[in-house]
Amino acid sequence: MALHTTSTFQTFLKLAFAGVLGASLVAGEAGAEQKQPSPGSAKAIFGSVSLPNQGAAQPFGFYAKGCMSGAVALPVDGPTWQTMRLSRNRRWGNPAMISLLERLSRDAAQYDGWSGLLVGDISQPRGGPMFNGHASHQIGLDADVWLTPMPAHPLSIEERETLPFTTMLQKNAFLTINPNVWTESRARLLMRAASYPQVERIFVNPAIKKKMCDTWTGDRTNLGKLRPIYGHDSHFHIRIKCPPGTTSCKPQAPVPADDGCGKPLAWWFTKEPWAPPKPPKPGTKPVKPREVMVSDLPNACSSVLAAPSVDSIQAATFGGTPGAPAIAPMAVMPAAASDDALPDIGPVPDDKPSGE
Repeated sequence: MALHTTSTFQTFLKLAFAGVLGASLVAGEAGAEQKQPSPGSAKAIFGSVSLPNQGAAQPFGFYAKGCMSGAVALPVDGPTWQTMRLSRNRRWGNPAMISLLERLSRDAAQYDGWSGLLVGDISQPRGGPMFNGHASHQIGLDADVWLTPMPAHPLSIEERETLPFTTMLQKNAFLTINPNVWTESRARLLMRAASYPQVERIFVNPAIKKKMCDTWTGDRTNLGKLRPIYGHDSHFHIRIKCPPGTTSCKPQAPVPADDGCGKPLAWWFTKEPWAPPKPPKPGTKPVKPREVMVSDLPNACSSVLAAPSVDSIQAATFGGTPGAPAIAPMAVMPAAASDDALPDIGPVPDDKPSGE
């Protein structure tokens, strides 16, 4: 479905927002400067744990407020994937997520002309809040996949740390896909990921969602799983459902049954999502944000932190594949209606604007 705006509004958007939505979003999500967490905060405590705990795999809480037990690591290298940014120590997840990533990498290589996945952040060894980059990814059921295909050679550790992100957006244009970068194989990769029944949502930049709405001519059954959100112009974010039988996992409300190409998508092409926050009323006392503490998370998360660690990275690597070289890491419930904060940049609304 094509989206149209008046020339006046297009001019306004170009002047006001083009710079915000270009390369700055890529850099912002990758490594925006943020205040160091307090030593006793949940971010500091979970971020300092280098290995998962012993015990059965179990997510606790919600995608943006929880932790996980029994995590396994995606192997650093596979025949159709390589993991990135190893120093972050965020290649841990629920076995259901790790298995899905390996399957997606194989299927995309075999059927979609995609050479292999570059996998970014999944979760920390015991999940929990991250110091930077995300507000979700806390229970091992979220993963970031780059929109850059895997190169033919194994990347060095340095290359995995420094390889730049490639935005799909056209520079100095508002929510416009760069035709010199976007390829049909990227579209096929997204729809391949959306085709798996355990995948609940795939977060992409609104421009990517619009491109898919306008050009995808194949089966559109799963197109509604592609959800527009801030950032996500150089990678996409896969979120899977709570695994069957995990009553400690808080599910999210399912996406609507349509293709998501109507009014909710059009909302992203108005000025409302990009408007600065309204100033507080005169005399209003500013509220200082409070850091999340372990006590704010599900009760089980304290036990997860206190549990003994596995013996080694290799012992907890999915399939028993050797892990990465030693690298110091960086210092049945009601469904939730909101996607909650995803990247820690800009305002973060529900992915279902009013009227959806």
